[in-house]
Amino acid sequence: MRIWDINPGYLNRQSLLGEHRELHGIVSIIENNKKGYSNHPETLRWVGYPWALQQRHLLLSAEMRLRGFTDKTPVLIDGNTGVWPPTYIDEPFNQFQILETKYLTKQPGRISLPKNAQQLWSQHKYSILARNINLYREIGREVANIKPNQEFSKLARVLTEQLRIQPLRGGMINALQHMWSYVSAHSSVSEVEFASWSPSRLLTEIQQLSLSNEVSYLSQSTALSELEVWVNKLNT
Repeated sequence: MRIWDINPGYLNRQSLLGEHRELHGIVSIIENNKKGYSNHPETLRWVGYPWALQQRHLLLSAEMRLRGFTDKTPVLIDGNTGVWPPTYIDEPFNQFQILETKYLTKQPGRISLPKNAQQLWSQHKYSILARNINLYREIGREVANIKPNQEFSKLARVLTEQLRIQPLRGGMINALQHMWSYVSAHSSVSEVEFASWSPSRLLTEIQQLSLSNEVSYLSQSTALSELEVWVNKLNT
């Protein structure tokens, strides 16, 4: 039983759907006081964090939709809003290592497992831009000074935890506009029409154009699925 902390884009099909099932299992155990796996470390880690479980489920669902799956089983629990479990079963950096071993003879996830800090940053940069432009600039400078063979466990934890924060509307629009620049050439939409689009519609168009045209820089981005969760909140 495992709920990963890193972005669901790193999970292959089996792991993605498997975590989705196990998350529902944990919700059922906690909500219905079931005994099975009630003392499992993963279950205990999520006790008292129903909002965070719901958010993780939304992230899984967004990634599933991006890959063509339909999720018809929402998690409707809430409480302790905005707060995530403070502990990990395995640190985010170690989760990448676990998946690397696990996927040696299996299909990988949508996003390649990072080999160095530079690759990890490139995969997360638009997610961070949507949340904190100053941090975006700061991390960019720091990563430029990290050697390609240098361990990046601190960066992995910072990025994982930053993606738990809800972006502000302005930051999200800024990130989406940067992402749009990579796919705009594949679109027949005029600038006037584009300017009238909602963030939700813009993200949907970016997702479709990125995948249909194999725009690797965006198809390898955490933002391609995770921003959908927060864009939808702008409409609620």
